[in-house]
Amino acid sequence: MSRLGTVQTPRTRAEVVNAFMRGVYNWMSIGLLVTAAVAYMIYTLPAFQSIFFSVNPATGMVGPSIFFWGAIIAEFGLVIYLSARIQHMSAQTATTTFIIYSALNGATLSLILMAYTASSIFNTFIVTAGMFAALSFYGLTTKRDLTGMGSFLMMGLFGIIIASIVNFFMHSSAMEFVISIIGVVIFAGLTAYDSQKLQAMGENAPMDDQVAIRRGTILGALSLYLDFINLFLFLIRFMGVTRD
Repeated sequence: MSRLGTVQTPRTRAEVVNAFMRGVYNWMSIGLLVTAAVAYMIYTLPAFQSIFFSVNPATGMVGPSIFFWGAIIAEFGLVIYLSARIQHMSAQTATTTFIIYSALNGATLSLILMAYTASSIFNTFIVTAGMFAALSFYGLTTKRDLTGMGSFLMMGLFGIIIASIVNFFMHSSAMEFVISIIGVVIFAGLTAYDSQKLQAMGENAPMDDQVAIRRGTILGALSLYLDFINLFLFLIRFMGVTRD
C-alpha cells in the first residue's frame, strides 16, 4: 500500500497543477475574447459609439465621453475589489467580476480600433501573443527563481506609472518613447514572473477544495490578462499605424 501511495501522490499533485494552470490560461483567453468582442461591437455599432464617445462641435474631433471615463474608473475599482476580496467570494462571483472587468476593458480599448489601422492592430496582436507564449513558457520551465526579479519589476511598474502621469502634462515624445520601451521590458518580465508564481500557486493549491482552486485560477487569469493587455498597449505604440 505504501508503495502504491508513493506513486499516486505525485501523480495526483501533478494533475492538480496541470488543471490549475489550464484553468488560468482558459479563463485568461475567455477574458481576452470578451474584451475583443466588446471593443469590436462598440467600434462597429454607432449606437454604442455614441455612448462612449462624443464629437467636439468646435473641432469635429471624436473624444471620450463621460461614460468612457466612468468605465475606466469602474475598471480600477473592479481590479482592486477582485484582488482584495477574492478569498471571500464565491467561485461564481469571482468569475462574473472578471468577465465584467474584461467587458469594461473592451469598451475602453475600442478607442484603439478607432486610432489604428486593422492590419497594424492584428500584426501587433500576433507579436504580443508570440512574445507572451515564449515568456510564459520560460517562466514555467526555467530553474531560476524569478522572485527577486518580480520585486524589481514592480518597482519599475510604479516608476512608469509616475512617469506617464508627468508626461501627460509635458507631452514629450522622447519621454513617451522611453516609457514605451521600458513598459515592454517590464511587462515581458512580469509575464515570465507571474507564470512561475502561478505554477507555484498550483503546486500549493488545496487538492480537494474546488472553490479555492477556481478563485486561484481567476486571480491568476487576471494577472496574466493584465500582462498581455499592457504588453500589447506598449507594443502598439511602436507597431501601430494610425488612421488617416
